[in-house]
Amino acid sequence: MYTFSNRLKIFSLAAVVSGILLFGIGYMSNPHSIEDIKAMEASHDSHGETAHASEAGHGEVVTHADDAHHGDAHYEHVLGQYHNKPWAAIYVAAFFFFMISLGVLAFYGVQRAAQAGWSPVLFRVMEGITGYLLPGSLIVLLLLVLSGMHLNHLFHWMDPSLQDPASEHYDKLTVGKSGYLNVPFWLTRAVIYIAGWNIYRFISRRLSVKQDDASDPVSIHKKLFRWSAGFLVFFLVSESMMSWDWIMSVDHHWFSTLFGWYVFASLFVSGITVIALVAIYLKSRGYLEYVNDSHIHDLAKFMFGISIFWTYLWFSQFMLIWYSNIPEEVTYFVTRIEDYKLPFFGMLAMNFIFPLLILINSDYKRLDWIIVMAGIIILAGHYIDVFNMIMPATVGSVWSIGWMEVGAVLFFGGLFTFIVFRELTKAPLLAKGDPYVEESKQFHY
Repeated sequence: MYTFSNRLKIFSLAAVVSGILLFGIGYMSNPHSIEDIKAMEASHDSHGETAHASEAGHGEVVTHADDAHHGDAHYEHVLGQYHNKPWAAIYVAAFFFFMISLGVLAFYGVQRAAQAGWSPVLFRVMEGITGYLLPGSLIVLLLLVLSGMHLNHLFHWMDPSLQDPASEHYDKLTVGKSGYLNVPFWLTRAVIYIAGWNIYRFISRRLSVKQDDASDPVSIHKKLFRWSAGFLVFFLVSESMMSWDWIMSVDHHWFSTLFGWYVFASLFVSGITVIALVAIYLKSRGYLEYVNDSHIHDLAKFMFGISIFWTYLWFSQFMLIWYSNIPEEVTYFVTRIEDYKLPFFGMLAMNFIFPLLILINSDYKRLDWIIVMAGIIILAGHYIDVFNMIMPATVGSVWSIGWMEVGAVLFFGGLFTFIVFRELTKAPLLAKGDPYVEESKQFHY
């Protein structure tokens, strides 16, 4: 049995507390009134910045020249973006750590359905990481409910004026999508997704632990196979719809038919990376005696392969939209290239170029320190990927990676670490009842 060390407990709880403090500092320094915005822009102007542009997130750019004609409209718009900053920082971090757990659950389901012979010695690591799925998904659901209650403006399509024919903000596209994008149906779908994922996680974990001492482990193995096969069908549909609902709809005028696959690749490679990092950590602490460099090598192969798959989807989505140059579609990338140049291109380097150069070498895939280094870069890159997907439509050009963003990552990272490693203490780290566990122990090549 794994013992949750006091050092790791302190580290994870310290991250949670530090995250709250840093977020609080960032929130206090965030502008809270139009007067704060005016003072900030006056300070910028005094340093030679005579024009300050703010990206509306929906194809509209407002400048000081426009402000002369629109009174306080510019300042109200920028203030709205700053009001979104703390919510967006929390949402990006909450979704990122939730998607890691969901990605691990999908990988676990694939291994069970494929009846893989190499991976059973890693099953309990996967089950431990998916322990964050319930709290993580409930936190995301809470944020969605708060959005539906109009306590924030992360999802612009929720603005009632967009569907009011008498309003100057009336938007035919929003009205046309209202049959699908309406708060009750949107939240109902969210509950269905979360319930389905967590039901599978609960049942598979219970059956896995029961299998350890079962008199007929093969029958349980068959149940796990059937549940996993069914889950994967549900997951493929629900994950795509989730990505449309929770991420793509922040840019509700824009859509991409590849988006569900794109988000899937991101959460899948992030989840596999965390499996490798946790396994290496446990191995270094004297646990997982049957996990060898061949198991780590296979995880690294998945890290490399899915990184290339993610890049293929990224390029396919980007190239087709950029080449066709349809205004409603290309504005998505124009906004990110103009206002998010560093995170946009930096994320591409972290998620493709770095894994390609490091993990293409077969020998490097057996070196723990290489895997850890590559894993940290990959996870940071996919956090920035989520950041790029959410921030342009919610905070526009006033983005930053400051106290609030760092604080949110520390808070959810600490919470994730605490829950995962506490979950690992609840069952033996070897799924000894699995019919393929002996094959997994002998796995070498």
